[in-house]
Amino acid sequence: MGTAEQIINTQLQQPYIEIMDCTLRDGEQTSGVSFLPHEKLMIARKLLSEVNIDRIEVASARVSDGEKNAVSMICRYAQTIGKLDRVEVLGFVDDGLSIQWIRDCGAKVVNLLVKGSLKHCQQQLGKLPEEHIADVIRCVEMAVSSGLQVNVYLEDWSSGMRDSAEYVYQLMDALCQQQISRFMLPDTLGIMHPLQCVEYIRKMVRRYPDKHFDFHAHNDYDLAVSNSLAAVLSGCRGLHTTVNGLGERCGNAPLASVQVILKDHYNARTGINEDKLLDISRLVEGYSGIAIAPNMPIVGENVFTQVAGVHADGDSKNKLYYNELVPERFGRKREYALGKNSGRANIAKNLEELGLELTPEQTRKVTARITELGDKKELVTQEDLPYIVSDVLKHGISEERVRLISYLVSTSYGLKPGANIKVEIDGKQYEAGAMGDGQYDAFVKALRYIYKKYLGRTFPMLANYAVSIPPGGRTDALVQTIITWQFEDRLVKTRGLDADQTEAAIKATFKMLNIFEDETNPKKP
Repeated sequence: MGTAEQIINTQLQQPYIEIMDCTLRDGEQTSGVSFLPHEKLMIARKLLSEVNIDRIEVASARVSDGEKNAVSMICRYAQTIGKLDRVEVLGFVDDGLSIQWIRDCGAKVVNLLVKGSLKHCQQQLGKLPEEHIADVIRCVEMAVSSGLQVNVYLEDWSSGMRDSAEYVYQLMDALCQQQISRFMLPDTLGIMHPLQCVEYIRKMVRRYPDKHFDFHAHNDYDLAVSNSLAAVLSGCRGLHTTVNGLGERCGNAPLASVQVILKDHYNARTGINEDKLLDISRLVEGYSGIAIAPNMPIVGENVFTQVAGVHADGDSKNKLYYNELVPERFGRKREYALGKNSGRANIAKNLEELGLELTPEQTRKVTARITELGDKKELVTQEDLPYIVSDVLKHGISEERVRLISYLVSTSYGLKPGANIKVEIDGKQYEAGAMGDGQYDAFVKALRYIYKKYLGRTFPMLANYAVSIPPGGRTDALVQTIITWQFEDRLVKTRGLDADQTEAAIKATFKMLNIFEDETNPKKP
């Protein structure tokens, strides 16, 4: 058999798993999260056109006029790129009101929410199973006659299988006779573990082998991703996710994690463009205001950073500490942290990236200095490394072109804070004063004045400013200031450490200014 035939046969053996992302509906149920209509459109555009998600659930019907506007905009966009059938809206058994709302928005798919457990049917609706089933069938028929494709959520299905399986089967037996494309099985309360997930889904698949089942996980026990894998292993053909795991209570299964576990642990095929996962993650982080944990798999800031020196050493020896989750797969790169656990291998990796060559003895001295800083809890960045090298070796590997000569900052009750500064840039001194909303703000305004008036230039914009006390600190603990700067099309992060918050911020600022000078105004030989 030829190579091409082998590849084709291998692909045919790989199951294709549909991914429906619910960020714009279920993810918006995260406490404190409410997307504006244009934000919903931007997220939907990226999911459909760049991430290439199979389906998106964008809203619940009849929520608000703003929601209707958002769904209408998304549908119009999806229509222009030929993907309107991928846009889905949650609807309710409400005598056709949801159906009309969805049609008015221009959508073509309704995800009908029905009661998947006997207790929900009896206690929430106050109806007998036969009554609820009749209502559901009538709603499905209305939707189909209106030209909508119908999927059905069995709400609280996991509890239903545990406590009232016969009710679930009674409901399914009736609905299987209707024009329903997918049956979606939610673990609404996040109560299942993977073995239960396998048991319940296999029962459904065996009883209804010709039906398409989706699984919708919740993360109350931190098992959403594990249960999602169990679901496809048991016969589900679709999974529901949210970007960054947003969702009610503890959230849903994160899109990035589900994608990699499907590909690497199940050998499944999806339509996802993995190199776009970080982009959609950052977009949703910005709009939602929910920060991504640094150690969140795939999209966290630190997940491709090696801290231990032995790992860096192993990486240089035939990539001994690599797994399938290589950063390049997701449009990222591996980094080597600088701190008390670094060792010479980590230092060497960072020096190599910067193009700095040191002797073994020089590397030992720099390593000792970084270890000392790590013992004080300071985080050392790659941008810091040239300055540490210069400080330790005293031979000008990195020249300090911008220096603070002196400064005075003041604050008084009822008056705006002020700053007077004197700086030296390439051997020439400049002075300026300014008022600001805070001491550091006044300091930066004075700096900007110097750069504009005397040099005819502006320096990078401040993109983010964070202050923290290193873990284990006391009332006299050092303050760490981490500032992110916008350098044209990229971000640069610098850190300062001092007992005084303003002083720490000033140190971080001058680290940035020296990087800025070297990159934008290189010294002539």
